[in-house]
Amino acid sequence: MTTPTIVLKPSSNPRSAAERGAILADPGYGRHFTDHMVQIRWTEGRGWHDAELVPYAPLSIDPATMTLHYAQTIFEGLKAYKQPDGTVATFRPDANAERFRASARRMAMPELPADLFVAACDALVEHDRAWVPDTDGSALYLRPFMFATEVGLGVRPSNEFLFMVIAFPAAAYFAGGVKPVSVWLSEDYVRAVKGGTGSAKTGGNYAASLAAQAQAAGHGCDQVVWLDAVERRWVEEMGAMNLYFVYGAEGERRRILTPELTGTLLPGVTRDSLLTLARDLGYVVEEGRISTEDWQRDVAAGTLTEVFACGTAAVVTPVGSVKSAKASWVHGDGGPGEVTMRLRKALVEVQTGRAADPHGWMHRLG
Repeated sequence: MTTPTIVLKPSSNPRSAAERGAILADPGYGRHFTDHMVQIRWTEGRGWHDAELVPYAPLSIDPATMTLHYAQTIFEGLKAYKQPDGTVATFRPDANAERFRASARRMAMPELPADLFVAACDALVEHDRAWVPDTDGSALYLRPFMFATEVGLGVRPSNEFLFMVIAFPAAAYFAGGVKPVSVWLSEDYVRAVKGGTGSAKTGGNYAASLAAQAQAAGHGCDQVVWLDAVERRWVEEMGAMNLYFVYGAEGERRRILTPELTGTLLPGVTRDSLLTLARDLGYVVEEGRISTEDWQRDVAAGTLTEVFACGTAAVVTPVGSVKSAKASWVHGDGGPGEVTMRLRKALVEVQTGRAADPHGWMHRLG
């Protein structure tokens, strides 16, 4: 089956420069979408077809569309950044394309070719490049996603799917930018189990997280931290973000630990990027396990000095304090740590073109 070419059918009535400027002045997060979207269909026996860039518009679907009943849906998230020379570049779209394919395999969905995934993102950014903000800390967030479109209520994989890409200008994910967040250790709920869908970026994982996030908010915390499903003591993720633990004080060689990939947590693109950058900066980097007991004990002993979370949306976010049903503790003085901020700066400078890109992560669109 041949890979389709994306046919361009741009809007004849995009928003004016004044309307767009007003939105870009205060974009918020996930509230205002650009003028276009990309859509590509897949049908059993035909493969991928009808690839188009069209005006952003609502979808019309049958009430018996399978995704509404059986949650056969996956998504991705990546960003486009304005570069110092006025061009635009996306950050590691190839990595997102491969993770999207892995999610599709787990969810019994067709695998979109990586080059078509990147081409779809490129087409949208090219036509809506005026929506890429140039203020510090902002970017154009791209949301590729795919869902079952076959109409019918038999419990089986769908024979029809729709892949789409939409985008929105995004300010900082957490209010206050790099202000440290507080976290609640969830001992009542779990995110995923081995053999489940924890490593897939599927909507059902996020729906299952909402009760725990509400519980965290009820205890005055910003985010929830997930523990393993068996012993309820091994740290996995913070909300939808990967976690990092920094050992050692200023003047010592720092050691950085992040929970290993076991199939129960998401293999974050930002997580992977920070593993590389941390090594580049001379830190000792490990992928392993840390328990809640280790976390509390090492903070009390002064050996665990910083904790931060990372992800596409929030980039790098310091974790200031921890609370559970049994205890609470603070990292250092509760403020952003030195290593946290150094790694955040290193990553953001590559993404925004203010530093060299030795690993070839930036995909330039011209």
